Amino acid sequence: MANGGEFRFFLSCDISLPLAFRVDRLLHYPTPTQPSPPQDCTTLATNKKVPELVVECKLYIDGIQFGLPVSTRLESSGPPYFWNEVMTLTAKYRDLTSLSQLAFTVWDMSSGEDGNIVGGATIFLFNNKKQLKTGRQKLRLWPQKEADGRVPTTTPGKVPKNERGEIERLERLVNKHERGQIQHVEWLDRLFFRAMDKAKEKCERTENLYPSLVVEFCSFEHRVVFQESGANFYAPAPVLLSNQLVTVWDPELGRTNPSEHKQLKLARSLTRGIIDKDLKPSSNERKCLQRIIKFPPTRSLQVDEKQLVWKFRFSLMSEKKALTKFVRAVDWSDIQEAKQAVELIRKWETIDVADALELLSPDFESEEVRAYAVNILERADDEELQCYLLQLVQALRFERSDESCLAHFLVKRAVSNIEIASFLRWYVVVELRDTAYARRYYSTYDLLENGMMKFARDDGDEDGFRLWQSLTRQTELMAQLGSIMKDVKQVRGSAQKKIDGLRQLLSGVFSELTNFDEPIRSPLAPTVLLTGVIPQESSIFKSALHPLRLAFKTANGGISKIIYKKGDDLRQDQLVIQMVSLMDRLLKLENMDLHLTPYRVLATQPDEGMLEFIPSSSLAQILSEHRTITSYLQKFHPDEDGPFGITAQCLETFIKSCAGYSVITYIMGVGDRHLDNLLLTDDGRLFHVDFAFILGKDPKPFPPPMKLCKEMVEAMGGAESQYYTRFKSYCCEAYNILRKSSSLILNLFNLMRRSNIPDITNEENAGLKLQEKFRLDLEDEEAIHFFQDLINESVSALFPQMVETIHRWAQYWR
Repeated sequence: MANGGEFRFFLSCDISLPLAFRVDRLLHYPTPTQPSPPQDCTTLATNKKVPELVVECKLYIDGIQFGLPVSTRLESSGPPYFWNEVMTLTAKYRDLTSLSQLAFTVWDMSSGEDGNIVGGATIFLFNNKKQLKTGRQKLRLWPQKEADGRVPTTTPGKVPKNERGEIERLERLVNKHERGQIQHVEWLDRLFFRAMDKAKEKCERTENLYPSLVVEFCSFEHRVVFQESGANFYAPAPVLLSNQLVTVWDPELGRTNPSEHKQLKLARSLTRGIIDKDLKPSSNERKCLQRIIKFPPTRSLQVDEKQLVWKFRFSLMSEKKALTKFVRAVDWSDIQEAKQAVELIRKWETIDVADALELLSPDFESEEVRAYAVNILERADDEELQCYLLQLVQALRFERSDESCLAHFLVKRAVSNIEIASFLRWYVVVELRDTAYARRYYSTYDLLENGMMKFARDDGDEDGFRLWQSLTRQTELMAQLGSIMKDVKQVRGSAQKKIDGLRQLLSGVFSELTNFDEPIRSPLAPTVLLTGVIPQESSIFKSALHPLRLAFKTANGGISKIIYKKGDDLRQDQLVIQMVSLMDRLLKLENMDLHLTPYRVLATQPDEGMLEFIPSSSLAQILSEHRTITSYLQKFHPDEDGPFGITAQCLETFIKSCAGYSVITYIMGVGDRHLDNLLLTDDGRLFHVDFAFILGKDPKPFPPPMKLCKEMVEAMGGAESQYYTRFKSYCCEAYNILRKSSSLILNLFNLMRRSNIPDITNEENAGLKLQEKFRLDLEDEEAIHFFQDLINESVSALFPQMVETIHRWAQYWR
């Protein structure tokens, strides 16, 4: 690579060779069960089913298939599945772009012409430094999924860093050894490969390994760096004399600066002893430290900031808010430094639960740090814990083992609280569909089940077995509702005919649902016991998915109305409603009740779930039937002496709820608002439903910053009325209260980073987008002026006083 200090490499645009690679073998694919030998031994060969495996490969350039696919010959000899076949594509290396991918799909052709998919995996040809990948590559197959070449792909072949086990680590070392990146020492190599074989045998016995495809890419004399054909890689002399910027490839880009790293180590070694304990920051250093402590959790520390925090770590121990910054400042790869850091953390001023959530994010890998965070969570009561439960289940992804401190903590709390147990079970069940983390969540599910059963033996007053059974019966109920919906969809005719069909099914084929043998805990509210469905009060919504609106009798003689949906992903709605519920709690802790309506939502599968039904009408329906919101409220709460002929309490409820949802939908960046997904109850509570677009995404052009429609402002008496002024006051006060808890909200979103919720996982800067809405750079007084300007800007656009932008925003609500 280097000769006399000169780096040598090839450019991809100069290589005219066709793209070639070798398909080696398939690992960890289970041996199929063989049929029993027939009586007539002559027919053994015809009855014996042996997989006939084919590897198909497609080249994708920038997400689009390029050229024809190629495939291996059939492999029919059974395990080990071995091809050792070189495959050559029509494309040449010079045709590739930096986003070129190979998509491998393994097919089992023994069942017929179409075959069955064993699994698929996709791999980029260039790494993040734009170097061509070479040598052996082990790709994890996604079971029963055909490899796709989209960017980003849904079938990545490379195992994420946080999921790599001992085998993956050893294999990466072998690849480096083969490529010459690790020096060959004969006696040491023999010892290593002997130890590696033993480790592999042990892991294969104890671990449930994923099927993997091994392929080998071509190697060249020097590294191959991506470069587009015709681009000026080398800067000509005239350019060097001008102000023009020239992009060149730096092979050391992104690596640690050795001199800077050495200086950092020397500085820390000098201050590692007793001398640091008595150090006190100067006035300027104290200001810098206070500024660092106030950084939002999304902000990473620079080298000089880390050094400053480390230097004054002893003087910061009394400031609980400084702990998360200290943990970020530690070099956890340095064993001595990490050991000292863990000792200091134990002596630090006890942090808040909100900050403990930050330590459970994927940014922190130390088991001691994560165990400390779990210890802090013990202080949260059950009500507070439920506010964070969804995120804590997601945080299990970032743990280093299946049976982590966090998993045991959640199970321990669930065993003593049936609501937490029910929600924990459903949150885990949904994640079982994620193949990347399925094993971890199966482990958590087993811990929960065993914990409940153990509880049955330890506590004579409560039958734990029956408690667990009451939770598993919820799954049976969901399966029955899924069957009912399937049958209802097959009923032809009008919506009324489908409703009649639903009621007939509930009274006939599914009549056992009208009176349960034993009460079933409501999945939405586990303390509510459902005793059966009321067919005549159940109905269907007019929608393409035909959601069911079901009325259940409860054990206390009441009625619980639930919406059942199939074919729709409710996880994003579930998250938004959880945030509404959390913000409602934060506001009430400051004695501010804005009459929000955080109705319950529960995703029971990625395409199935339940919602609480709140009796209400959409603004579209209200305006169609009553022309104005005011006349609608007058119908239910008339008062001749009250404002606009409505009782003062009803109008106050309406104004407060409008303010609450205006602030929350602004912070969450909720999009696609229209008069059909704004609902109003008889007592004046306005609330939003349907959160398919968040974090600023909106299918409509020119969305206004505040989701406030003209009819809402008119119901307050117009933009000049005292009631509208009160509305603005509530908005600003709520905004500043929620800004104080911005770290908590940002930490919760950060824990959802790798969830399969579309608008979060597909958005790299989700946390930063949310952070921007809080305007943490402003003082409270400045924030009030900022939010008032936002409201004025949005409302002025709803009335015909100005043109252009106003016209666009007014069109948004039509």
